[in-house]
Amino acid sequence: MPKLKRDKKISLTKTKKKGLELKQQIVNDVRSCVEQFKTIILFSVDNMRNNKLKEIREEWKGSRFFFGKNKIVALALGKTLETEISEGLSKLSVRLEGQCGLFFTNENKNKVLKWMKEFEENDYARAGFVATKTVRLSAGPLPDFSHAIEPHLRVLGMPTTLDKGIVTLLKEYTVCKQGQALTPESARILKLLGIPLATFKLTPIGVYTKKHGYKDLAKSNTEEETEEKMEEQ
Repeated sequence: MPKLKRDKKISLTKTKKKGLELKQQIVNDVRSCVEQFKTIILFSVDNMRNNKLKEIREEWKGSRFFFGKNKIVALALGKTLETEISEGLSKLSVRLEGQCGLFFTNENKNKVLKWMKEFEENDYARAGFVATKTVRLSAGPLPDFSHAIEPHLRVLGMPTTLDKGIVTLLKEYTVCKQGQALTPESARILKLLGIPLATFKLTPIGVYTKKHGYKDLAKSNTEEETEEKMEEQ
């Protein structure tokens, strides 16, 4: 097993003292996790939700989900062969792009990957989300809505009125169209209707182990088998 490359110096210049302390704490946390855990899974996130993240952190108490600024995390891991803190980590650090995170664990790698690939939870979409389907409401009564909310529906742009105390849509109304971004109003209406369009999902990108280094999950099984045989020789 490759030894951890300790005492690597990094530069965090042009930063105010408070910001420097925070960045240094991130660096220290990441390096501590590299020492503590044998496996690191790099994953991307769709429709991040803090409450959902809290739940899965509770589910995997013995492991560590880590989110931080990609540039700082990459510096902590080392972006080159000369600066990486453990052999092979520079291959992982260069893949830190977009909304992604690291999952540090000592659990069985295949067990974690299976869970991550299968895990997804529906949630209400926010403004800016690109609608995955068209939602239209027919003219007529909307009995699921309380009469007290009718003024709010009109503020949101819905052509409603009260007919004998029942919220009524005066004409057909399109809440959102497939392929178009949600407005704040349409996102709010979808939530009031109880229609979740977004899915909170984690997608594994690559896996790092201290024994085999970094493996990009986009590679074919044949490529990975060839690399492992070369490592064993």
